[in-house]
Amino acid sequence: MQSTMWSFKGLGNAVAAIADNGEQITYAQLAEFEEQLRASVGRALVFNLCTNSIGSLAGYAAMINTHIVPVMIAAELDKSLLAELIEEYLPQYLWVPAESKPSYVNSKEVFSSYGYSLLSTGYKACELYDELALLLTTSGSTGSFKLVRQSYQNIKANTESIVEYLHLDATERPITTLPMNYTYGLSIINTHLYVGATILLTDKTLAQREFWNFFKEQKATSFGGVPYTYEILKKLRFFRMDLPSLRYMTQAGGKLMPELHKEFAEDSISKGRDFIIMYGQTEATARMAYLPAEKSLEKYGSMGIAIPGGRFELIDVNGELITEPDVVGELVYYGANVTLGYSECIEDLKKGDERDGKLVTGDMAKMDADGFFYIVGRKKRFLKMFGKRVNLDEIDRLMKAQYDNIDCASDGVDDSLYLFLTDKNLLEEARKYISDKININISAVHSVFVAAIPKNDSGKTLYSELKKLF
Repeated sequence: MQSTMWSFKGLGNAVAAIADNGEQITYAQLAEFEEQLRASVGRALVFNLCTNSIGSLAGYAAMINTHIVPVMIAAELDKSLLAELIEEYLPQYLWVPAESKPSYVNSKEVFSSYGYSLLSTGYKACELYDELALLLTTSGSTGSFKLVRQSYQNIKANTESIVEYLHLDATERPITTLPMNYTYGLSIINTHLYVGATILLTDKTLAQREFWNFFKEQKATSFGGVPYTYEILKKLRFFRMDLPSLRYMTQAGGKLMPELHKEFAEDSISKGRDFIIMYGQTEATARMAYLPAEKSLEKYGSMGIAIPGGRFELIDVNGELITEPDVVGELVYYGANVTLGYSECIEDLKKGDERDGKLVTGDMAKMDADGFFYIVGRKKRFLKMFGKRVNLDEIDRLMKAQYDNIDCASDGVDDSLYLFLTDKNLLEEARKYISDKININISAVHSVFVAAIPKNDSGKTLYSELKKLF
């Protein structure tokens, strides 16, 4: 088992986090809280019901450092789904917002701190693999029993790699734009705790004035976002905003439309900021690739190169290695951040490493002559339309480029393509536009009005919800 992930004591009274309600916690206080948790709980499974708050962050960090295994779950998860997860995994403890404590009538409070309560469920200790450090859901906002098992080595290796390529130090002040239970949001916390920075915690959205007030008051230096984040920022006239403290922005969680990538790269260059595209999956702890800021415009549309310590390969349908540029294949990643595997029940928590540092990503990609990679789409996000292969991610890109003032998405089954739009007046126009673009008979293209494109709490489109509509 690894030693502690972070050394909080040595950072003394430096501020670790500031919440938008004015609450703060220093690194010395984090160290004190860690000792309190260590004295109360041995190695155990704990459900951390996450919010972007001091209590949630302190609980997570202390659990990792004391070798308690947290399962990171959105605090607003549907209560029936949460109950099912608890019934399946039988956690010994729950770390919950204090105001929700009355909901857990069968649990006993051990202690409370920073607006959170530690509740004992009465369940017996389960067998946990020695190197198991953390469990994250693959879906973000749903109660899927399928969790990703991350080890201490996974988190440490990925944290050190990200710190290296982003050149992070203690002067950073990142503001949260993503939930803590989402691997991308959690990686921002991991890396900035590692360098002794100050994390600005808020659950406010980009569309709320309070978010930007907090951003300016606390002089935020960076934030991360998924593609939807940047679509919203453009609508909010982000390019006109005066944000002198902002040093850099990162993007992951799906492919950003190349046109939007270019716009943000150009704006960042003009203002002396860095815009860094990244690529990752929960199954690789967080990050696998990044596009260096100095290449953000020259290589717009690219996800970049492998992170320090990582390596990519492309394989064809026969599993053979692709070495020529501009040939599409499935992306395979190798690195110390490749996680142990999945868990679908409590018995899986005693399993060891099932991946041995290799992850077949399920993404289709190509590499240019300079060694930069470009995601083409998901292996499973393809349809056969009368024998012709259609990339649904490309359909999404075409629609968003054409109709940039609304939200839209696509899905379907073989020989039937469905377009979902939030504007009733564009349904027929969109059908014709896409059928012309991909040269498919319009009778196979269907358009559906939706009030909103369903998304999870990290802004990713929930295609599983769209499938229910056709």
